[in-house]
Amino acid sequence: MNKKLFAFVALLFSFFFAQAQLMEPKTVFTHGDTLRGSITPERAWWDVQRYDITVQPDYATKTISGKTVITYKVVSDSYPAFMQIDLQNPMILDSVLFNGDRKLSFTKEENVWHVQVPKQPMAAVNNVVAYFHGKPREAVRPPWDGGWIWKKDAKGRPWMSVACQGLGASVWYPCKDHQSDEPDSGASLAMIVPDSLVAVGNGRLKDKTMADGLATYTWEVNSPINNYCIIPYIGKYVNWSDTLMGEKGKLDLGYWVLDYNKEKAVKQFDQVKLMLRAFEYWFGPYPFYEDSYKLVDAPHLGMEHQSATAYGNKYMNGYLGRDLSNTGWGLKWDYIIIHESGHEWFANNVTTKDIADMWVHEGLTDYSETLFTDYYYGKQAGNEYNYGQRAGIANKETVIGYYGVNKEGSGDMYPKGANLMHSIRHMMDNDEKFRQILRGLNKDFYHQTVTSNQVEQYISQHSGIDLSKVFDQYLRNTAIPVLEYTVSADRKSVQIRWTNCIDGFNMPLVLKDEAGKILHFSPTTKWQKLKLNGIDAAVFESDYLEKNFYITTRPASN
Repeated sequence: MNKKLFAFVALLFSFFFAQAQLMEPKTVFTHGDTLRGSITPERAWWDVQRYDITVQPDYATKTISGKTVITYKVVSDSYPAFMQIDLQNPMILDSVLFNGDRKLSFTKEENVWHVQVPKQPMAAVNNVVAYFHGKPREAVRPPWDGGWIWKKDAKGRPWMSVACQGLGASVWYPCKDHQSDEPDSGASLAMIVPDSLVAVGNGRLKDKTMADGLATYTWEVNSPINNYCIIPYIGKYVNWSDTLMGEKGKLDLGYWVLDYNKEKAVKQFDQVKLMLRAFEYWFGPYPFYEDSYKLVDAPHLGMEHQSATAYGNKYMNGYLGRDLSNTGWGLKWDYIIIHESGHEWFANNVTTKDIADMWVHEGLTDYSETLFTDYYYGKQAGNEYNYGQRAGIANKETVIGYYGVNKEGSGDMYPKGANLMHSIRHMMDNDEKFRQILRGLNKDFYHQTVTSNQVEQYISQHSGIDLSKVFDQYLRNTAIPVLEYTVSADRKSVQIRWTNCIDGFNMPLVLKDEAGKILHFSPTTKWQKLKLNGIDAAVFESDYLEKNFYITTRPASN
């Protein structure tokens, strides 16, 4: 193949790999997958209130040890005598104490530990303290493969972190590893490290102690947080602070980077305030004012760790210097700052209960890139960026995955989800109403876990359009609808219908010609004749239709 073709194929490959931020595809599911991905009886009876985690890594041996205090509330008066605690091989659960003093017995099944607990009354709040140690799975190519990261910085000093989206937080600490149950009262993370290093975590630094050549840094969030977002960053960090006067008042901003990166970081991180201005406009207030906003140098590309976003884009605009839309607009801003911070609204604030619905996280956040581009460079620029993303859509697997087995859908959830949202925006033809829907999702589902169906119904209800068939088509089917049309010889009418689509597909379309005339119509799978009433028939040309809606078109023969 020639050099240009090779470069294009290489770009597409890297794009697909980048979008696969979760686990490798799996078609055969095991009992272990069910234990990991479903609400088992041993999970259902208790609700996590808080995690307090302590961890001490040993860089030389690539091992860790520590404890997790799991505070929980009893939410059922009928439950088995066991509590399911997740901790993946080869990690070892050493002991479990009930309320800090009574030792509990347990057995192991795959990556699950069945802990026998005493009978407890309804609504009781208790805790278990789970002590652990071991050599956690190492991430070979983070963030995509997941695990503990043991690296050295450019000066040969230890640099440690974790990336575990999809794989799960139980890869390194004991927890209830299911997205549906976030700790209502937040979490703390205490990291015991050599006093030559600095440890950074989510939220705010609550305490720092020094003794015997070791430093203990304790960070805390007060908001609910997803397990995979609780992350240690350990290295030779320096920091600086700033503030933003946002919609809810003063927002504290913190930046933690390796010491030799500070000069270029100060310049690149100017984009943070631009991002926050744009996203507060589109999505509503940043959801974690209480816990602050941080960017942290990470030994991998990046991840949406709540209030401590992992940054590894090498201080370049684009995606490691490349524009994933191939339009030029993606080089105007830093992909990791924009995309991963967008997850603070969709993923961290509004979180899906099951990983199968992860398009809510990735599709809406991928669309945040279009909205950021629109906010600063205009609507046409946003249109072009969004359309350019379609080159990354494969349409080989559905966007929604398999429920109850910890299996996300296709990587298409990123650009296809973004194009679905952009098509809905064009259907509505009312940007203010569309903006209020995005803000409403973040307000009405504030700090909650949801299902895709809830989000779909919310958008349908508040748009005033029944979008159920539209969501089914794009989320649960791989075919892209074809609009067949025939313009009359006098160009005063058109016949239209949908093909290559699910039964009952009825996506409405809104078209505008250069004179500003607007045509609203709702094709079905049956031929309809539509009078153009003076609108330019050129709006039915394929280029116009396909750039405004994620469809293909086919002029039908007379």
